[in-house]
Amino acid sequence: MRKVKTFSWVLAFALIAHLSLTPAAYAQTSDKPAGFTSELKALSKKTYKYFTDFTDAQTGLTSDEVRMTDTGEQEAKRTSPTNISMYMMSTVSAEQMKLITKKEALSRLKTTLASLEKMDTWNGLFYNWYNTEDASLKKDWGQFISQVDNGWLSAGLIVVGQAYPELNGQTSKLVEKMDYAKLYDPEVGQFRGGYDVAKGALTEHHYGTFYTEPRVASYIAIGKGDVPKEHWWKIYRTMPPEWDWQSQIPEGETVNYDGVDVFEGHYTYQGTKFVPSWGGSMFEGLMPGLVLKEKELGTRALGLNNQRHVDLQIAYAKEKGYPAWGFSPSATPTGYSEFAAAPLGISGYKDSTTVTAHATFLALDYAPKEARENIKVLKKMDMMGKYGLYDSVNMETKEVAKAYLALDQGMIMISIANYAKDGLIRNYFHSDPIGQKPEELLEKEVFSIE
Repeated sequence: MRKVKTFSWVLAFALIAHLSLTPAAYAQTSDKPAGFTSELKALSKKTYKYFTDFTDAQTGLTSDEVRMTDTGEQEAKRTSPTNISMYMMSTVSAEQMKLITKKEALSRLKTTLASLEKMDTWNGLFYNWYNTEDASLKKDWGQFISQVDNGWLSAGLIVVGQAYPELNGQTSKLVEKMDYAKLYDPEVGQFRGGYDVAKGALTEHHYGTFYTEPRVASYIAIGKGDVPKEHWWKIYRTMPPEWDWQSQIPEGETVNYDGVDVFEGHYTYQGTKFVPSWGGSMFEGLMPGLVLKEKELGTRALGLNNQRHVDLQIAYAKEKGYPAWGFSPSATPTGYSEFAAAPLGISGYKDSTTVTAHATFLALDYAPKEARENIKVLKKMDMMGKYGLYDSVNMETKEVAKAYLALDQGMIMISIANYAKDGLIRNYFHSDPIGQKPEELLEKEVFSIE
């Protein structure tokens, strides 16, 4: 889903006090701080301005990124299915938080849906990159069909269809046409990463790691009936213990769900058990919770593990001696790179000196007090700009990447709406039959981390 190319002493002391908590203590600090919601809504106004300023008026497609330079704003006029979804769900969020009127929201979304209806697709699934100015396929960037990107587009369409019943006919038709079965490997019970249309071949790799962002597409494909529910249980929670190349040898036991044996394994970091993501980044683990009711329904599995990953990201920053936390792929001053709290990953992206703003917002539902302090520290590090918080800052050099990404702006916007409006976007998603049908999969699982 991601492209890979190429402070005051008072605040510091307050943050250190928060970071001195053991991971188990964080769960006790989840009450909403007074006044925090108002602060977040003010920030959301700046954040949404990115979408109003850099979404093409004729196509309703948002530019992938904008870099703020001494000579002006450098706008990348390309978009992806995930970017389109982030814009749509951000628009729903903006209307519900009264940043725009319902009339404006509907107008914007109708324009985007009209483009989606005419854009080139493959078995109803969308290509990875399109030009924002005319919605044409960006052929010079390849002709790839991504499972995870399409999953996010489906999620956005489902949310829009539930938020605005007058658009439900259009959104439902688009989602119904998206045939995930074409990317599924029934022999393995997992999805391929995608399909290269030019080569006429599926990727050799599968999405085999459960605690990563492709689980949104898996959930939707099951909800649609494109793939069987057994697929959910055939994705690895950790790799099998005998696969000794992984960063830790997992502990756990095998449990049977719906006739499928599942190795419920876990890793340990700083004495705390958790189910790892692939790279150890925040968005792999927490981004699906923008639409899935993992905290509410997966209290002994995904929701609990989300809490652990937030706690351990904070603990990792403390171990490094950094003033702020939140490690996830993001813009750099010269490009884009993968960052993570490496001990939390199966393979592990590189150990990170770079903190990205969106990671803090993904943690809002799990550590609001710590998130509030982190935002204050980021602001003191000159992270605030015209469209809200810049994308990242290096903890050692203090260099800020003065860039905005549609994806990351969307994660911030939707996270704020969910926090301020009691799960707004998740509630819309789960109001649709596609969101409702697989809920038992979230509810019944017990990770080996209790």
